[in-house]
This record gives sequence, structure tokens and C-alpha cells, in this order.
Amino acid sequence: MATCFNFLVVLLLIISCSVESRFIVEKSSITILSPYELRSKHDAAIANFGVPDYGGSMVGNLVYPRNGSVGCSPFDGDSPFKSKSTRPTILLLDRGECYFALKVWNGQQAGAAAVLVADTIDEPLITMDSPEESSDADGYIEKIGIPSALIDRSLSETLKDALKKGDQDVLVKMDWTESMPHPDQRVEYELWTNSNDECGVRCDEQMNFVKNFKGHAQILEKGGYTQFTPHYITWYCPQAFVLSNQCKSQCINHGRYCAPDPEQDFSQGYQGKDVVFENLRQLCVHRVANESNRSWVWWDYVTDFHIRCSMKENRYSKQCAEEVMKSLGLPIEKINKCIGDPDADVENEVLKNEQDLQVGHGSRGDVTILPTMVINNVQYRGKLERSAVLKAVCAGFKETTDPPICLSGGLETNECLQNNGGCWQDPTSNVTACKDTFRGRVCECPLLNGVQYEGDGYALCEAVGPGRCSVNNGGCWSDTRNGERFSACMESGLSGCQCPHGFRGDGHTCEDVDECKERLACNCDGCSCKNTWGGFNCSCQGDKLYLMELDTCIERKNSKFGQYLTLLLLAVALSVGVAGYIFYKYRLRSYMDTEIMAIMSQYMPLDSHQNQTLVVHHEDEPLRQSSSV
Repeated sequence: MATCFNFLVVLLLIISCSVESRFIVEKSSITILSPYELRSKHDAAIANFGVPDYGGSMVGNLVYPRNGSVGCSPFDGDSPFKSKSTRPTILLLDRGECYFALKVWNGQQAGAAAVLVADTIDEPLITMDSPEESSDADGYIEKIGIPSALIDRSLSETLKDALKKGDQDVLVKMDWTESMPHPDQRVEYELWTNSNDECGVRCDEQMNFVKNFKGHAQILEKGGYTQFTPHYITWYCPQAFVLSNQCKSQCINHGRYCAPDPEQDFSQGYQGKDVVFENLRQLCVHRVANESNRSWVWWDYVTDFHIRCSMKENRYSKQCAEEVMKSLGLPIEKINKCIGDPDADVENEVLKNEQDLQVGHGSRGDVTILPTMVINNVQYRGKLERSAVLKAVCAGFKETTDPPICLSGGLETNECLQNNGGCWQDPTSNVTACKDTFRGRVCECPLLNGVQYEGDGYALCEAVGPGRCSVNNGGCWSDTRNGERFSACMESGLSGCQCPHGFRGDGHTCEDVDECKERLACNCDGCSCKNTWGGFNCSCQGDKLYLMELDTCIERKNSKFGQYLTLLLLAVALSVGVAGYIFYKYRLRSYMDTEIMAIMSQYMPLDSHQNQTLVVHHEDEPLRQSSSV
């Protein structure tokens, strides 16, 4: 595994060195408002985590801690930097010793509304990024909800000197109003992403974003407010390595388009070319859907593919992808034509265009971080989270042209009205797995009238548990003939279907069993069998009686055995009746005697009770005694 991984690192280094990259630092502005003599405006580099206030600004008191100025450990006290005035606190911390994100998290915990990180060397501004997957990053990265930025050393020294004097508050204004261009009434934005779901925290982050932002994206797209385009990063294999096993397993089109191995192990699991192929399919889904003015279906496809065709469940395949496309009503043949032949030794038009677009142009730099959001040709910085990205997209509209969705966070997409949203639906009733939410439609088996349905929500939902037979007969077979009804649904709470006695099948289809033809009944001498629906009738010759349990015929009358049996039964019945009568009479007489004696003892003494003293208690009276007469 180590050898394969090292090869991959060398390969990517060769590729990255072959093209001069251009990374753009996205900026906000910092204005010193007080002291007046320091009044000036400066650039700050927006951090790639937290929530920048795109389209807004913040004025606050600047604070520089006396102890722990690097901010790598939690600050003492309950909100020690929480502003005593109505203005928020902007905390100034020094660079070094720990992750940028950890500094901002500790500042947020201490009550700061924003954090400025001071560079300690003279250099151009850099973008503060969140750490890669590690134990240090667990738990706080996603919880950062305040903005932060890096400022250069010169500005930070000026601010520290002003704070040391202490003769007046240092007020600064953090401003993001010009960080997001807003040229017209439509916002154009892109998401550079990946279909691989086995790359750790970043993959989980981007898929959670796609699922949660889907509803907003589709409303904006359907209303004509935005134009969204997905993109996927690929690399190419240097010519000297094209024939190597590593490039063959990671690339398509003879080394032209490659992706790293998902597990970083060439000997097992999925390969890089599997990822490239699905990336290409998702690009073609968007292209073909866009041609029919349904570009927003891309969000549904990517979300459903992630749920139904996950690598973690070993379902990441072409077959599963086509099942998703079919459920969404997408033209599979057109999409396959767009994909082309991944084994051909030619350029692929779609992927070639993607590689060209990776290189920065205009105000947008090269795309080097996954995932990356680009809004109005500017790379979005901050947490890839639904409300934060929506705020940034809304900041891209010209003032007063904001669509209604930018003014309200709650919405319903009504996607279930068209093709049932590609979800499961019972063809014989209105039961459906499609549900509209603020995240767009989701396919979840419902709970209806106390009956729970279970399944994947896309291809299948089945009623389970008690009461399921009351809804479409639990999805099982049933039929009625001549007023008689048979059902394969068991009321005992079983989730399956089982043909009733007298029928044969899988429970979804049942056929009558011909007991006579298959000699399952009436095999006794002199018996004749007639099949019925769900059963059979067996009769005997002459006046004989058929006993089903014994599969035999017996005489009805003129039979000594019958006579003896009848007499015996009458004798037993008579004996039981007489015994019952005697027992009843005895018990009744004994009971009545006991009751009569109890009543009489209250009014007159009995022989057995003479010379005894009666003690009588009267309510609210003292105890007294009287002797028997």
C-alpha cells in the first residue's frame, strides 16, 4: 500500500509542477475607525472556515489578550472577551503554534464576535484553511459560526501599539460588502466537487451540503434567479507512466483523465478510474437535463446516487447509477452518448473542458481545494453549509433585486408533484415515499394511519407490523369468489405474505391447489372427491359419513358400533347431569343454612352462644357491655 501511495504522490507532484498554478486570496476590508489619527482601510484574507458575513459588515471593539495571545488554549473565565458595551468584540490573536481554526474556536468560546489573526512575518496575505482530518480537528470545525481573517504584520503592529496606550477604545470595521461581486439580477455559481464518498471529512462535508442546499438551489434555478454549473477536478497521467498498472487503474481514455485511488490502496476496493467515470456521468446528467430545461435535476441525481449507490455499501456502479436515472425520468441513452467511450484513445469533450476550466481566469484563481464554491467568478470562503452559502449567493444579487428565498429560510419545493419526485408510489393508492422539505424532496417510506412502511424509498416500500393488512392488503394477494374471500396477509404481525391453506404461491400471487387431482385428500375406499376454490368436498358411497381427520367413511345408521357409541354417549351425559345436580343441590343447601344462621344470630341467642358477652361499638359513643339474658 505504501509503495502505491508514494507513486501517487510523485505522480501528482509531477502534474502540479508541469502547470504554473495561480491561487487567489479572497479578501475583505478592515477599516480603523478609532483612534482618529489611525483612520485607514486595509485588506484582510477571508478564512476558509467559519461564516463570513458576505454582503454585510461589523463594527466592534478590538481586544488583544494579555495572556495566551496565540489563542491555542481555551481562555479562562466565562466569556472573558464579551464586550461590556453594545458593540461586539473583535479579538486579535497572533499566528503560530496551532491550527488557525483552533484559535478562532477558542475566541468564539470566549465571547468574541469575530477574530483577526496577525501574521508574524512580512509576506503577502495567505488564506487560513481548516485542518485536514485529524483528532485535533474533531468536534469544533463545524461549530465555528463567526467570521475570521488574517491581517498582515504591519497592520497588526499598528493595532497592538494603539491598544497598549489604552487611552481610548480601538474601533475597527470588518466589511464584506465588496467581497462578493453583484453585477446584475442573476447569480452564476459553480460547485467543484467529487463523486467519491470515501475521502473522509471533506467528502462527508460536501455531500451533506448537497443534500441540505438542494431545496434552495432548485428554487433559485426554477425561478431563473441563478445559473448553477457543477464541475469535477481530474488530473492526467504523464506520458512516461501511461502504460503502468497504476495509471491504468486510476485513469480513463489512456491516461488523459485520472483520480486518486479512493482507499489509497491499488490492490483492493474501488479504483480511481471508477471515480472519474462517475464524475463524467454526473457532468452528463447536468448537461442533458439542462438541454430540457431541467438543470436542477442534477441535485436530485447526486443526492440519490449518494444514498443508493454508496461506496461504503459496495453499490457504487453503473447499474445502480442507471437505476437512479430511471427513477428520475432521465434519458439514459442520451447520457451514455454524452459519456462516450472511456476506453478510447481520444480526448473526451466533457472532461477536456473541465481540465481547461480548472485553470483560473479573470478574477478567479485555480481550483485547488475540494470542495470549492465559485460565486460570480469569485471563490467562496467559509464553511460549506446551507445557510452560510445561501447568504453568500444572495449577496451576489444587485441590491433590491434579491429573490424571496433570500428573505426567508423556510420553503417547500413541491417536487413531489412531478413524476412523484422519482420516489416509490403504490400504484393502487395515494401512498407515496415522496416528501417535500426545506432540503428539497426526500424519498422516505411513510408512516400512514399507524401503518409503518419500510424499504429504500425509491424502488420499494412495504407495510410492516400490526395493521398492515388494512392497507392494500399489506401488498399481498387476495381474491373473492361467490362471497368467500381469501388473503395471503397474516394479521399476526409478520411482514411477509403467505398463501392461505388450500392455495400455493409466493404470497403475492396464489393459485388454488387441486387436492383431488394431486391426491391430497379423499384417498379412502369408496370416496369421491370434488375440488372447490380454496378447498374440496369429499363424499362416500351410499349413506356413509366421511370423517376428514381419519380420511375414512363410516356408517350413519344400522350399525351396532354406532348404536353402542350412541348409548355410551347418552349414559355418560346422564351420569354427568345427575352428578352435577347432586353437587349443586348440596352446595346450595349448605350455603343457605350458613346464611340463615348468620342472620338469626343477630336477633336472638343460640344455644351454642349462651353465657357469652356481646361487645357492641356505636359511632361517637363510649364502649359499653351487656350480658345475655
